Amino acid sequence: MRIVMAEDDPLLREGLALLLGAEGLEVAKTGTAEEALDAIEEHRPDVAILDVRMPPTHTDEGIRAAVQARRRRPDLAVLVLSAYVEQSFATELLTGGVGGLGYLLKERVGRVEEFLDALHRVASGGTAIDPEVVAQLFARSRQDTRLERLSPRERDVLALMAEGLGNSAIAKRLVVTDGAVHKHIRSIFAKLDLSPADQVDRRVAAVLHYLEDARRRG
Repeated sequence: MRIVMAEDDPLLREGLALLLGAEGLEVAKTGTAEEALDAIEEHRPDVAILDVRMPPTHTDEGIRAAVQARRRRPDLAVLVLSAYVEQSFATELLTGGVGGLGYLLKERVGRVEEFLDALHRVASGGTAIDPEVVAQLFARSRQDTRLERLSPRERDVLALMAEGLGNSAIAKRLVVTDGAVHKHIRSIFAKLDLSPADQVDRRVAAVLHYLEDARRRG
């Protein structure tokens, strides 16, 4: 796996590079969003890991670079790291596609197994959204009428789907059977009007539905 990483904190950048290198991954390191875009063009990576706030303004350079990179290469997997839950920035990126996207808080990087699992999930076309991001976006989108159709347990299942967990992992987390999870997911799809005939991943579409609603309200 080839990775382009943009992080302006030298300590975190070098630490991540060592971690990824130890996993046998090829990493090109950059310190600015502009350098990241150049490196993506040069190295054609499988995944771009981008900090949200980078020079020169330390506001949204990373998100804007991620959006631009995805426009140039829709197949590029993108994992965004942030010190805080940046709701408007998260939804700007996450509602722009249906897979290969992740948004994690930097504290998650310290949990090495979780971070690597999220990275591989995103690289394979899945999603990895930090639980805290999910919680805050849920809180902002509760007035959506379709989301109001969901039961509390279905909301729990959808939140874990947003984190990128599969059915078995959701069942283990909620201490229910795989069959119960499958039943809840079918109900979620029905209540969110997601047809089996839709030409999208319905799991991802269910997550993106409430992210888009949060973006509109932001």
